[in-house]
Order: sequence, then C-alpha cells, then structure tokens
Amino acid sequence: MRDCQAELAPRLAYTTVMTTLDRLFKKGLLRRRKVGKAYFYAAAVTVQEYQARLTHHLLEMFLRDDVNQGAVLSHFVNAVSDTDAGLLERLDELVKAKRRELRRTE
Repeated sequence: MRDCQAELAPRLAYTTVMTTLDRLFKKGLLRRRKVGKAYFYAAAVTVQEYQARLTHHLLEMFLRDDVNQGAVLSHFVNAVSDTDAGLLERLDELVKAKRRELRRTE
C-alpha cells in the first residue's frame, strides 16, 4: 500500500490512497491479499474488461434519460459515421441481428 501511494500519488495523503484502493476493491476492480499487516493490491480486470464495463455504464446512464434519448442516439450514429464508414455498416449489422434475435424470442 505504501509503495502504491509513494509511486502513484506522492502528493496525496496515505489515507486518501488507502480509501481509494478499498473502494476499487469493493467495486471488484482490484483484488487484495493480506501480507503481514498490509494489503497487496492487484488489478482484478483487464483494461479491455474495464473499458467494456465503463462503456456499458455510460450508455445505460445516457439512455435512461428519456428526454435526451434521441439526441444521444443521433450523436452516437454521427460519431460512428464520422469515425469510420465501415463501423457504421457494422452497427447496422448489429442492429439487424438484435432485431432478428428479439423476434425469435417473441
């Protein structure tokens, strides 16, 4: 823990770093094991898993807002098409596949 505090945040109080690591552990982003009187922390998820969780969380948060759902979807489609036309085609394929899947479950 002290190594982490010294390495990552020398200007933060030890208790601040300790609290942050504990919160990340409770959220499932870190693992920890007791080594003597201290804890040893390690990543519990990969960068890709974290990015997937974050993306899922953000999209859910934006799409729950009934007033701005249309704007969110519109901006998303514009961002996808501005980034890569092939990605827009992939999005269309995913939407069609999801519609087929939903029809099968009805």
